[in-house]
Amino acid sequence: MNNIKGINRFFLLATAPLFGLLIALALSGPKIGWVSEPGQITSDPLAIDQTFEAISAGLQQAEETAQYTVSSIQQTAELYHRTTGTMATIVQAAKNTASKPESIYNRRITAKLGTPKETIKSDRIIIELYKVNPGNYKGYAMKVKLKSPDAMKMTLGGDKLGVSETTKQAASRYGAVAGINAGGFADAKGKRYPLSTTMMNGKYLNGFEASYKDLFFVGMNKNGKLIGGKFHSQEELDKLEPSFGASFVPILLKNGQKTTIPLKWQTSPLRAPRTVIGNYKDDQLIVLVIDGYDENGNSGATLQELQDKLFNMGVVNAYNLDGGGSSSLVFNGKVINNPSDGELRPVPTHFLFFK
Repeated sequence: MNNIKGINRFFLLATAPLFGLLIALALSGPKIGWVSEPGQITSDPLAIDQTFEAISAGLQQAEETAQYTVSSIQQTAELYHRTTGTMATIVQAAKNTASKPESIYNRRITAKLGTPKETIKSDRIIIELYKVNPGNYKGYAMKVKLKSPDAMKMTLGGDKLGVSETTKQAASRYGAVAGINAGGFADAKGKRYPLSTTMMNGKYLNGFEASYKDLFFVGMNKNGKLIGGKFHSQEELDKLEPSFGASFVPILLKNGQKTTIPLKWQTSPLRAPRTVIGNYKDDQLIVLVIDGYDENGNSGATLQELQDKLFNMGVVNAYNLDGGGSSSLVFNGKVINNPSDGELRPVPTHFLFFK
């Protein structure tokens, strides 16, 4: 019995493809008749040929369609690559065009400074050091392009209120590539404290003090842009999102216009070593550090002279920082200016620049 079942299953499996083909032909083409009597066929033999021809034509059409699809995909891919390449060229051309006004403006302001004496470049900052010698005074200019807000910061002497250190000490301690002295200070009980409103890391060191007389606040905001001026309320300053800054006197340029220099600062002293910080309309910074052999008013530059020079250089805003024996410029670990004290003076605040 098991042998019979096995034989039946074998013949069923063996004949299954034939039955499947017949069913497919029956469904897809003209009816194929069965032999009713020997030598007699009930359907036209041409129908079978037509069925196979239809199937063959369908297969050929499918092959042609597949070949056309492959060709279309190849053409589309080639067009995509050409389009992508063209778009990349257009984008690069747009970038080059957009950068032209910036490079033209930079060449224009650089032409008024001369040839850089030294240059520091990195992906965070570009600093160019120039000599300044218009005839009435001598000193140095430092043009700074901040590519990252954290490439500049203000430091506190010994990181403590009341402590002071030289700009070179501060630069060395923090690993800065350049630095200048910052705000003014007041001495009390053998200690040296920053003058008026002073900020570090977005916080007020001694609280906010409204601007009075000729004092101003100057510093950088969280986006690495120079901010400064007189502020009569903390809310007014806070709107600018200051990151750090210090105070001194007086403002030299504001929004591209010369300010009135108070008579007191025009004559007391007449000439002196100076440190000034400002910015161009493209937000590049400019620093002037002017030499003088003493603080008696006979050497260095007048504020009027620096105001005129900065104005002619196209500087938009400019602020006079602490000067005299405090004026300091450190570049690549070297003291660049000639301090009037014969050596750098320890001060409480410094603006440092990082590579």
